[in-house]
Amino acid sequence: MTQLGLPDTIQACLFDLDGVVTKTAVVHAAAWKETFDALLRAYDGEQGRPFDDADYDEYVDGRPRADGVRAFLDSRGIRLPEGGPGDPPDARTVHGIGNRKNELLLEKIRTGGVEAYEGTLRYLEAVRAQGLRTAIVSSSANCRDVLRAVGAEHLFDTRIDGVVAAERNLPGKPHPDTFLAAARDLGVEASRAAVFEDALAGMDAGRAGGFGYVVGVDRVGQADALYKHGADTVVRDLAELGDKQ
Repeated sequence: MTQLGLPDTIQACLFDLDGVVTKTAVVHAAAWKETFDALLRAYDGEQGRPFDDADYDEYVDGRPRADGVRAFLDSRGIRLPEGGPGDPPDARTVHGIGNRKNELLLEKIRTGGVEAYEGTLRYLEAVRAQGLRTAIVSSSANCRDVLRAVGAEHLFDTRIDGVVAAERNLPGKPHPDTFLAAARDLGVEASRAAVFEDALAGMDAGRAGGFGYVVGVDRVGQADALYKHGADTVVRDLAELGDKQ
């Protein structure tokens, strides 16, 4: 293992955004809960089971927005029209619900701001100092704005986010396509790239893509689940990786 805590065959590092680089995973979870709880009350009343952390981890974390809506609604036996990306946030459609969540997310970011994980920023600097290439891989369509807000855009050689995935018609996590696209953009084989993820769907993508190393970042106490879904190692913060060499 190198001083970065990675196999010496690794030439590129592919980072998820929310929960790995920035402290936005909790904001996403809150926006999803507010969105889905309002919908569930309309179906089940106040006695229904609300959206919870387990639902977030299983159905929406790391997935493209519309995929997350479909997966969660299916888990509760709710069928809604697909609609389209331009649906208003009050539309009772898959895309309308997704747009409502995004509206709430952006409002929470505007009022609360965005922070980066300092351990991740230091690790990124160390990775680049060692000559490894870097990519940000996120299902978020707000990825570039968030990176700019924390002054971290310059730390990545390429960006595969929700906008780029839509342009290239790439399926999102748990499919490996966005990570594979990032590796191709960097000119590196998947077997020589490491994936850094906090979401179970991201672990599945790393395993399915045949990547050389998959690092699970455990911010919420789900280390066992991260290993089960394909992590080679799990850390609470990327600053720990150098200690694992």
